[in-house]
Parts: sequence; structure tokens; C-alpha cells
Amino acid sequence: MNVLKLPLASEAVDRSGELRLKPDELSRLWQEARILHFASGKFLVKSNFELDFQSASQISQLRDGKNFAVGEELFLGIDKGIAYFAWCSDAVDFESFELLESYKTLRTLGDYLPQLEMGLAIHTQAIANWHHTHQFCARCGAPTESANGGSLRKCTSDGSEHYPRTDGAVIVLVKDKEDRVLLGRQKIWPEKRFSCFAGFVEPGESFEQTVLREVFEESGIKADEVTYLGSQPWPFPASIMISFSALATNPDLAKADGEEIEEIRWLTREEMREAIADQSLTLPPSMSVARKMIEFWYEKFGADVRDLSGK
Repeated sequence: MNVLKLPLASEAVDRSGELRLKPDELSRLWQEARILHFASGKFLVKSNFELDFQSASQISQLRDGKNFAVGEELFLGIDKGIAYFAWCSDAVDFESFELLESYKTLRTLGDYLPQLEMGLAIHTQAIANWHHTHQFCARCGAPTESANGGSLRKCTSDGSEHYPRTDGAVIVLVKDKEDRVLLGRQKIWPEKRFSCFAGFVEPGESFEQTVLREVFEESGIKADEVTYLGSQPWPFPASIMISFSALATNPDLAKADGEEIEEIRWLTREEMREAIADQSLTLPPSMSVARKMIEFWYEKFGADVRDLSGK
């Protein structure tokens, strides 16, 4: 169970996996479904930033037009008797498409979508990203085609089945015995942004081993008391973030590795509040697991998490 309340970690729709093997039933459901349009990394939305669900006939009009290339139909699941699908395509004229206000990225929509719509959008983006990058068979190089409601791809030559990939990554809130937190800054991030330490799980590693390795590699810190906090899908493009806290055993030896991390800072709650107020430090976006981990630590003894908004 998640200790943290994570904005991308709620699945509100029954994915109804048993229907993926029934193409005739999926075709019937499509005709009455609510359908998302996901195009070139963006969702069709209403003016109030809600997802703009389309009917089958509206998707047919988009298909027949000249603005979008042929796309994939993805079955997302059923909620309260309503079937949900996505039609994923690419804009033909990408420069013109980028100017449209009616399509927004998931990062833009993250603070606005209700739970059900968020779950559908995450599912859509993650699976669409995978389809886009797995057009050919890894065994023989032949083209693949979507099957089972978009839940897998089949090789058109040897019939092998290929399933979506999700990359496991740990993210760690490092603390010391005085309950300070250690945050780091990557060179590629926006100016003054600091966050938790993170990295991908390597073959043969447990999550806990990855925590210890990543923290030491990036900060020189040796840690113990690794504690699970929660997990969050992160479809940018296809990760699952597994969050932990850990206790530093050598806090005075903290040092940025100079490669991935260019600067690190130990912070008390008061120091963090002051740094945000004087704009010498900014935190990750509110939809990220890193932000929720920092907020979870900050409000532990009754501090007001609104202090971290910088307003």
C-alpha cells in the first residue's frame, strides 16, 4: 500500500482484460464507447482542461480527414458500464498541430484531471509510447501489428508476441538522524531546481540494492533503514517510480558526483522554507512523486505544505 497520496497512482477503471481476447466484442463496444484522441504526444481537451471524449463517428471523421495519420485503437477498460478506448495517431503537419490550443500534454493536464480521467490518460500515454517504438519484431525485424485491444503486438512474419515494457526506477528521500533531507540538482534541470535521488534498476538488483547504489553513486552517502513509501506510473516515456526513504550513516561526507549531480544540499524544514521564499531553490512539479515525498517529510511535524509553493 502507498504511504504517499500520489496523483498518478490511482486506477479508477476496470481494465477488463478478459475482453482483449474477444475482437468482435471490442468492435461492438467501440461503437458506443467514450474515446480519447491522443495525437503526437497530446490529448484532445475541452477549454476547461478536461479530456474531450469522442464518439466512434467523430473518430471516423478524424480518420477520414487529412490532419492525422492512421492510428491504433486501444481498449482501456470499462467503468460503470461505459467502455473507454483511445485512438492514437500522429499529426501530419506537426508544426501546425503544435499551435492548436485544443491539444495538451499530460504534464500540462496533471493538476486538472479528475481521478478517472487521469488513470485513462496515463494508461493511454504509456501504451501509445510503447506502440510507437515497437513497430518491428525484435527477433526477425519484420513489421508488427497491434493485437488484443492494443495490449500487445504480434510479428507479421513469425507470429511472436511482444508485450509492453515498463522500466523500473527507484527514487529516494535521504534523511539524517536530525531529520534533515538531502536534495540534489542535475545540470539539465531548470535553474535552482533540487529533487530526490533516483535511478533505474539494473539487471539482477532488488529495489533496495538499487536505492543504496544510486544514493552512493550520486552523493557519496552510505545509507540504511530503507523504507518503502509508494509507487507511481511515470509514462515519460515508460517508467514506474518506486519511492523509498533511507537514513544516511555518513552525512558529513555528502558530495555531488559532478556528472549527473552538480550540487547537493542538506536542508532543515526552516532552511527549505527560506530557500523557496528567497527563490534560491525550487522543487519538482506537483504531479511528481519527488514533490509528494518532499511534502510528506515537510509536514510530518505539522508544518504547512503550502510553504513550499513559493507563493
